[in-house]
Amino acid sequence: MDWILTSFQWYFFTLIIGVFFLPLTNRIFRRFSIDFGYPFARVLAIVFITYATFVLGVTKALPFHRVSLFFIILISVLINFFIVRKNKLRYQKTNFYFIVFEEILFLASFVFWTFIRSQEPSIHSLEKFMDFGFINSILRSDFFPPKDIWYPPKSINYYYFGHMIGAVLIKLTNVLPSKGYNLILSTIFALAMTQVFSFVSNIIHFYKEKTKKVVIAVFGIIGSLIVNLGGNLHTIYLFTKGYPNDNPIPFWKIFSSYNPGSYWYPNATRFIPYTIHEFPSYSYVVADLHGHVFDIPFVLLTLAFLFLMFTKPQKKSTDQNKKVDYRLPSVIFLGFLTAIHYMTNAFDGPIYLLLITAILFLLFGFSSGFVLSLIVLFLSFLFFSLPFSVNFSPFVSGIGVNCSPDFLIKLKKIGPFLFEQGNCQTSPFWMLFVLWGFFWISFVLFALVKQKTKGGNRLYLFNTFFLVLFSFGTFLVIIPEFFYIKDIYPQHFRANTMFKLGYQAFIMMGISSAVTFFLIKQIKREYFWKRALLNGIWIVPFLLVVIYPFYSIPSYYGSLKNPIVLDGAAWLKSIYPEDKEIIDFLNNNIKGQPIVLEAQGDSYTDYERISAYTGLPTVAGWWVHEWLWRGDSNVVGERIPDITSIYQSEDIKETKELLNRYKVSYVVISKLEKEKYPELNEEKFEQIGRLIFRSSNQLGAVYQINQTAY
Repeated sequence: MDWILTSFQWYFFTLIIGVFFLPLTNRIFRRFSIDFGYPFARVLAIVFITYATFVLGVTKALPFHRVSLFFIILISVLINFFIVRKNKLRYQKTNFYFIVFEEILFLASFVFWTFIRSQEPSIHSLEKFMDFGFINSILRSDFFPPKDIWYPPKSINYYYFGHMIGAVLIKLTNVLPSKGYNLILSTIFALAMTQVFSFVSNIIHFYKEKTKKVVIAVFGIIGSLIVNLGGNLHTIYLFTKGYPNDNPIPFWKIFSSYNPGSYWYPNATRFIPYTIHEFPSYSYVVADLHGHVFDIPFVLLTLAFLFLMFTKPQKKSTDQNKKVDYRLPSVIFLGFLTAIHYMTNAFDGPIYLLLITAILFLLFGFSSGFVLSLIVLFLSFLFFSLPFSVNFSPFVSGIGVNCSPDFLIKLKKIGPFLFEQGNCQTSPFWMLFVLWGFFWISFVLFALVKQKTKGGNRLYLFNTFFLVLFSFGTFLVIIPEFFYIKDIYPQHFRANTMFKLGYQAFIMMGISSAVTFFLIKQIKREYFWKRALLNGIWIVPFLLVVIYPFYSIPSYYGSLKNPIVLDGAAWLKSIYPEDKEIIDFLNNNIKGQPIVLEAQGDSYTDYERISAYTGLPTVAGWWVHEWLWRGDSNVVGERIPDITSIYQSEDIKETKELLNRYKVSYVVISKLEKEKYPELNEEKFEQIGRLIFRSSNQLGAVYQINQTAY
């Protein structure tokens, strides 16, 4: 039952730091009168502790040690104590019951997804090696930026702040990293479930204060289910004959009876050819800890704060400057949050800068107040992201124009805009509707049922805010039809753009759709038929959306009857037992980040398992990933022949020179090395160094290189 103790230990630490940050949370969310933003306390604690750790590590002021984290938490407690002295916490009995329910919801969500991951906990397949490697490299770092384990001596050139958060939680809780990986995912899921619940609940209370708490809670749960477990209308294909994965057929041409055997859940995220359109539920299932997953709690924090800011009552004043000063602290905080988005998942930075700009324009119009707020927003963003930006080189080479006309193709480029021949992909409307139809139906229904109000009152602001979210989400969906961010992928040139923009659109419109359903329920009883009709129009696509996890989870995790295993490294024991022993040996005995040589392999393969599981840099890692991060295929390509020579060359002198060039301290020889390099010459490493570890099955070995041999 070790998993219970480990999970409780993790849960306890997140609970405590959340409690420590309740005064700040209460201050920020004091107008969320249902719960004063209780579920956001953990998020604020995590982001502020991690950011402080990051800045102190970048400036070399404080090393990334567990003691340092406790020191930062102590300072945070003192700051929150000062806030308590200045502002009394305003919890009442009804708030307390609601908060208790939210904590139960967090714990239930955390345990639920921990159990789901325990059925197949492997940190294996897709891009998990990359994510786990980032976390392990950060864990081995005293200061930042952390080293790139697949291209030493460079630092990571990727948006890794989310992985930094994972490393902070692992170090704080003192949990084994291969278990912590899965607990991070469970934590993100639980945070998002409770944040959406709180957000939607407080929105409803804002709209109609006399709504019963039970009703509020029901709609809060509905919102949480849509955003975190919902899919899209692609589940209509459960009632078809199915189609080849790479050749979607309109569902109305292949209708049949209920046919779940024909349904393959990833197709809901790869429906439009050559594109990606994921959503949180899919991300939780496949369990890659990418930036877009880490950023979910911070996105929800930003959206909730924007709602509070937009609907905040104005102080009566004829002086426009006072109105601006009144909101400047909020704008600075939003600048901080956009910096967090940028460092966690780079696309999200510009997305939320644009959304915040739209909100500010609606608040101030085109005035000096708008201009000043915009300047403060961007300066705050630049300031707070600076510790990351000084060591990060963006790997975007321009903004491509989809289906450029010939006269522009001849020009090739104007400013940041690229006009590339052959890059022309458009999405049929019926496909877009399968992906986004539920939200667009909700958008139309919202426009129909929102109450007509006069400008300036709270309901006007309420209506406007959600019209903005629906409109902005739709705008994000449409952008990839015209523009794409240029990366290294030729045929899938707009895939990442559609993926990152659509992900945020899903969250925004998911919350708004839950609010729409509540508004439908507010239609007066004398309009029974109208309410019944609109309910039916909303509920039918809603059911198609929320049944998605009933197919995705069993497809990935099986019958859910496996023994509970939390360790993401357990799979190595059955497939690469010698590598598991090597990894354990290196993790237990090697300090710092000396370079370890292992076989180099392509992206998405089992190669680079040693570096990923230890955080120790290897000479060269996943080729396509480094190509994307560095903008040059040669960064890994030119090292591959040298790695081959180190393993296979009969020339001792050449081998020594290459080991010296790449400053290799340890050489791994195991199953994958022997398969990759059939002429591997193991004996020479006994001359160059010494054997320091041999696996129990004699198939794996680690040689320490004699530095004096250089």
